[in-house]
Amino acid sequence: MFEARHSMDAPTTTPSADSGSDGGGGWFTPHTGPAPQPPTTGSGEEATQEEHRIPEPRQAPAAQQAQQPAPPRAAETPGPMAASARPAPTHASPDAILVRRTMEEIGPVADRVTSYFYALLFVRHPELRPLFPAAMDTQRDRLLKALLTAAEHVDNKDVLVAYLKNLGRGHRKYGTQADHYPAVGECLIAALTQYATTTWNAETEAAWVRTYTTISQVMIDAAAEDELRAPAWWMAEVVSHDLRTPDVAVVTVRPDQPYPFLAGQYTTLETPWWPRIWRHYSFASAPRSDGLLSFHVKAVPAGWVSNALVHRARPGDVLRLGPPAGSMTVDHTTDSGLLCLGGGTGIAPIKALVEDVAEHGDRRSVEVFYGARTNHDLYDIDTMLRLSQSHAWLSVRPIVDQQAHLQLPDAVREYGPWNEYDAYLSGPPGMIRSSIDTLRRIGIPGSRIRHDSVEDLVAAAD
Repeated sequence: MFEARHSMDAPTTTPSADSGSDGGGGWFTPHTGPAPQPPTTGSGEEATQEEHRIPEPRQAPAAQQAQQPAPPRAAETPGPMAASARPAPTHASPDAILVRRTMEEIGPVADRVTSYFYALLFVRHPELRPLFPAAMDTQRDRLLKALLTAAEHVDNKDVLVAYLKNLGRGHRKYGTQADHYPAVGECLIAALTQYATTTWNAETEAAWVRTYTTISQVMIDAAAEDELRAPAWWMAEVVSHDLRTPDVAVVTVRPDQPYPFLAGQYTTLETPWWPRIWRHYSFASAPRSDGLLSFHVKAVPAGWVSNALVHRARPGDVLRLGPPAGSMTVDHTTDSGLLCLGGGTGIAPIKALVEDVAEHGDRRSVEVFYGARTNHDLYDIDTMLRLSQSHAWLSVRPIVDQQAHLQLPDAVREYGPWNEYDAYLSGPPGMIRSSIDTLRRIGIPGSRIRHDSVEDLVAAAD
C-alpha cells in the first residue's frame, strides 16, 4: 500500500517525471529477524497479542497452486474511469472515523512519524537497510501520501481495492513476500502509538490493526494472482535513444520476453546506475507488433533516473521494467468522442491513445490539446500533426503558454461543447488539477474524466 504515484511523473502527473513517485525498494522487503513485540497504547496500557498484534497473512490460493507462471498478460485495471471519479460512501464506518482522526493528529508531525517508522524498521531489521535507496526523503513522502490515500478511502472499496491491487503487483519487483507484511504493520502501529498521543487508545489501535490487515491481504492476494501470469520484472535493452531537446529524450527498449500492456498505461523503470530507484513512465505508443516499448523522458533538476535516461543511457544498456499499471485506457464499447489534454511529456500516453483508436478502426472524434511553455517544448508536434493528417477524425491543437497567454485548461474553453466527450488528462500535477476543475465547470461530469495520478493516485481530483 505504500508506494504512491501521480500518475503522474513521479508523481509529476505524467508517469514521465522523476520527482518521485516510486523510488526505493518499497516497504515490504525481505527480513529474517523476529517480528516486533506488540506496541503499547498511548494511554500506557499494554496491548494484548490477541487484540492488537498484526495477524499472520492468509496464504493466497493462487500462490499455493503456482507451479509454472502462466504467460504474462496485460495488467488488470479498474476500468476506463479514473478511480478518483468514483463517489465515496456518504457515511463513514467507525474504523474509518478512528483512522482519519489519527491522520489528522499526526499531520503536523508527519515527517517525524515516518522517520520514526523507518528507524524502527531498520533497527529491528538492519538487514533491510541495503535494500532501500541511500536517500530516503522521497520514500518518506510516498509513505505519508499512501497512508493518507488509504485513510481517506478506507470505506470506498472500489477505489481502495483497485489501488491496493496495483501496489501489491508492483511490490513483487522488490522481492516482497507475504510474511514480510506483519513486521511492517507492527512498526507502523508503533510509530502511530508514539505520536498520536491525543487520539490513540486501545479502540483506535484495534481499528488500525483491522484496517492494515485488510489492506495487506488485498496486496498479498493480488501479488499471488499476478505470479501465475507474469514475471516480477522484465529486463529491457535500449535499442534507440533520440534526444529531441537538450532535456527530453525518446527512449525505446526491447523487453527480454513479451510485455502485454494497454495504451494509456504506465510502468516503472530502474536504471543500472541507480539500483533500487524506480520511476514511473507512460508508454508512448500503443502495443507494437515488434514488441518494442518507447518512453518520453524529461530530465528534471536533481532527477537521478531521468537524468541518467536522458544524458547517459545509450543503445545496448539494459534497464529493468516493473509491471504495467493504470486505468487511463479507451473504452471501445462506446462511440463517445475523446478530449485529450497532454502537457509536456504528458503527450506520450495521449499519442498512445490516438494510435489505439486508429488500430481499432474507430472513427470517433478525437480532439487533442498539446500544451507547452514554449514552441521549443513541443518536441513531438510533428508526429502528432502527421497523425492528424492521416486521420480525418483527429484534431491536434498546440497551446503555447508564452504565445497564447493562457493555460492549457483555459484554452479548452474556447472550443467545444464537450458534454458528449470522455476526457483524458496527462501532465504535471498542477495541470491535472486545474484541468479537472475547468472540465467540471464546463459540464463534463467527473465520471467521464480519466487520468492517473501517480503521485497521489486517487486523491488528485477529489
